[in-house]
Amino acid sequence: MEAVILILGLLFFAFVALGVYASVKAIGVAKRGVDRTITQARRTVEDTTLRAKSYGQVGVGGELAQLRLALRTSMRATQEALQSGAAEDASLSESLGLFQRLSVHGRELDDELKRLEREPDRATVASLLPGLKQRTERITHAADSLRWAARDRARHFNDDDLDALNAQIDVEAGALRHWTVEPDEPVRGQGKPQGGGRDQGQGQGQGSRQGRGPADDVAQAITAPDPRLQTEYPWQKTARPETTN
Repeated sequence: MEAVILILGLLFFAFVALGVYASVKAIGVAKRGVDRTITQARRTVEDTTLRAKSYGQVGVGGELAQLRLALRTSMRATQEALQSGAAEDASLSESLGLFQRLSVHGRELDDELKRLEREPDRATVASLLPGLKQRTERITHAADSLRWAARDRARHFNDDDLDALNAQIDVEAGALRHWTVEPDEPVRGQGKPQGGGRDQGQGQGQGSRQGRGPADDVAQAITAPDPRLQTEYPWQKTARPETTN
């Protein structure tokens, strides 16, 4: 009895532990999902604010917003292209590592531009704009180069696969249209069927008709000819007349 109680107790604690573990995992997944949603929402709001500032605000503030928007757009597009491509092409892992190093410089520049947006000394900020533009162009140019290189690589592989598929389809289409192939030449020793028999039969028929006289025509008109004795085609054999005893 004590053994049964012990087993039941162990099973109870095992189910409780399993339930706690599943709950913790579910809470962790839900928390990550919420954090991801909040991050995306915050990013969307920030991008919308930067876009509004770049179009509606003039002067130093508008230029800083344009730089941040261009930097964030280029870096995000390159990250998405490399991550999606690395799942199918392992060769992009090195490019993804280079982009991560580039992202460090991009985040530093974005933080600096964000601080300068709140800087009250607009004259000093205006003097820093040429250097900031140059850094932004260098980072965005590097990110664009990685992104377009990855896209060109994927397009090249797709073109090669499409060429191979077209070649296979052409072969299969030719095999399906086998009746369009020109027939072979006739075997030697077997010439074309000659029309001598037909011409000869026609000549004999004409000679027999020419050799008949008026009396034969009258007799044929009175007595109907035996259809078995008539030949419609020259290759048909003439039926033998029945003998009467």
